[in-house]
Amino acid sequence: MFCLVAFSILVTQKQYFGDPIDCIVDKIPSGVMDTYCWIHSTFTIPALVEEKIGNKVPHPGISNADGDHEVKYHKYYQWVTMVLYFQAICFYIPRYLWKVWEAGKVKMLVMTLNSPVIEEDTREDSKNMLVNYCSTNMHNHNFYAYKFFLCELLNFVNVIGQIYFTDRFLGHEFTEYGIDVIAKSGLDDQVRRNSAMDRVFPKVTKCTFHKYGSSGTVETHDGLCVLPLNIFNEKIYIFLWFWFIILAIVSGLGLLYRLATFFRPFRQILLRTRCRLASHEDIEAVARKCNIGDWFLLYQLAKNMDPLFYKEFITELSQKLQGKGHIN
Repeated sequence: MFCLVAFSILVTQKQYFGDPIDCIVDKIPSGVMDTYCWIHSTFTIPALVEEKIGNKVPHPGISNADGDHEVKYHKYYQWVTMVLYFQAICFYIPRYLWKVWEAGKVKMLVMTLNSPVIEEDTREDSKNMLVNYCSTNMHNHNFYAYKFFLCELLNFVNVIGQIYFTDRFLGHEFTEYGIDVIAKSGLDDQVRRNSAMDRVFPKVTKCTFHKYGSSGTVETHDGLCVLPLNIFNEKIYIFLWFWFIILAIVSGLGLLYRLATFFRPFRQILLRTRCRLASHEDIEAVARKCNIGDWFLLYQLAKNMDPLFYKEFITELSQKLQGKGHIN
């Protein structure tokens, strides 16, 4: 999320990257042409990207013979900043939902038990209250856990949706963007001109401006537009391609892990790894009494409590659940 916000801010900084568009055309003030081409978009001719520069074309994909070739318009640069910011908000939504739903529950239950240095009386009182809470509210935490699982699912759905949204935003070039860049990264400049970077983020494009001449007839003025910001945009989206792929893989594996936690033996193994100081008998006694919501809460407590205190908590909770001890 923070990367997307940072990229969104960076692409608006003219002092680092200059004007986002600079157009060259005779008889038209540069400021007017820049504004017009920024609003109405510019274009290139994909079929001419591989032509030799200085022979048939002045720049890759630029030619006067527009009617003979398919023209590709580039409008994305008007929206890059807002799209990146919107994507950052989408990534924040699952985190925000969990913060609202969780409402500091674990923090309140842990109290002072996350510090290794604590007064004996305070420690005992906090531990006894936690044991009493967990034993009294056993089997009442499923909904709490399911809300967290929903946020994990939203993370996966979000990153997959972001990939297809970005692909549509960039003219269906994003899904294979990284693969194409990697495949052509070691080739010479002439071959690399038809890479995804140059097709999606051309550095020089064309813009056509129409106006009335002195005789009242319509005049057509062709201009070349330099897009210096695309040097940065192409780097942003190659980073996002790899980032989205990694997030999708990690989120998918996370969902498989979450499915595995619905099986009690696996939950018992995970609880044992979190509480190695406690005896296997105590961990098994607690795990047998827990459903998935109770296990999830205990697992969250383990990540936020001092290991020694957590061991004592599990031991006393086991005794409480088996009716072997009494907590005041």
